[in-house]
Amino acid sequence: MSVHQLAQVPAMTIGAGARKQIGDLAASLVAPGSPVLLVADPGLAATGMTAELEGLLVAAGFPVIVFSDIKSDPTIAQADAAAKVARSSGAKLMVALGGGSALDLGKAVAVIAGADAPAETYALCAAPLPAGRLKIICMPTTSGTGSETTRTAILSAPDGAKLWFWGDELKADHAILDPELTVSLPAQLTAATGIDALVHAVEAATNRNAHAGNDLYAHEAIRLVAIHLETAVKDPTNLVAREGVQRAAALAGTAIDNCGTAIAHAIGHAMASLRPMHHGRAVGVAMLASLPWVVSNDPDGRFAACAAAMGAEPTAQGFIDAYGDLVRRTGLRIAVSDDFTGITPEALAAQMVRPENAPMIRSTVRESSPADLLAIAQAVLALR
Repeated sequence: MSVHQLAQVPAMTIGAGARKQIGDLAASLVAPGSPVLLVADPGLAATGMTAELEGLLVAAGFPVIVFSDIKSDPTIAQADAAAKVARSSGAKLMVALGGGSALDLGKAVAVIAGADAPAETYALCAAPLPAGRLKIICMPTTSGTGSETTRTAILSAPDGAKLWFWGDELKADHAILDPELTVSLPAQLTAATGIDALVHAVEAATNRNAHAGNDLYAHEAIRLVAIHLETAVKDPTNLVAREGVQRAAALAGTAIDNCGTAIAHAIGHAMASLRPMHHGRAVGVAMLASLPWVVSNDPDGRFAACAAAMGAEPTAQGFIDAYGDLVRRTGLRIAVSDDFTGITPEALAAQMVRPENAPMIRSTVRESSPADLLAIAQAVLALR
């Protein structure tokens, strides 16, 4: 047996109303009165979440600077702008509130604010991340990316390419999982983010880096999504289901932090670099299209184990059937032809092997040829 490592999991506070402990948690990380940068999804202002969290921090004695100039798939330029705000305000703590976009941007800003170099300097590990970062608290309002437990952040380059940043410095000091923060998420986004968590867990449990120690996280995440996601979509105020999917996302984030992802993420990132597309939906349909090809190499029965975690027949085909069934029951929009009008399979396949996506191709359990990738790209674009 080979030697494996399990990375540290951030401290977590979990449960309905957990957000109300933000003042005490901030005080445990930075000195009283330290400026706090609150990186918040702009859509949360209308729900009152941003104002509530700002109020809790101010009441605890922390001056707050809110940065909400964020879009889905945050950009390098937005990270640089937020880092400038962090530096000028003297912020010591970064609190990220929102979905994966806000969490990724916030984590990146907390790290790059410790130096003057632009964010792109550190993309794809081209340079070591700077020392002296801000303390980090992550508060997800969606249940998908698991960014609250990973040492990864994804930012978009000017050409749309999804550039990853990686390092221990990017890992949160504390994550607050409050299912009440996810109740307002619309059904389509609940479905897409939940499927994102499922794809994370499955790829972490089946790629070349997978190992039994990490399956503790991956298989439990799969089990929780299988039990709770459909209920969370159809009964959005069900806090048991919401908390179940939220825990699944955090566990799946831990799983990919240890073992990474695979071809579904290479395809999903490639798709989103060509046309705007929600990440969860992109990787969800990518897995749907690529599974028949991937599972033909399952010598250790890893896909069968994922099927068992879903409560399905413990075979590779059992997983394909269970995954496809869950995707459809959640109402995830599968057909992508309208989104990618004018995009050829050749163009999609070319994006899949770009430098930022190539590591995910290499980690996939089955070796792929250019012909394989073209066939998979054709299958994605033909989904109905």
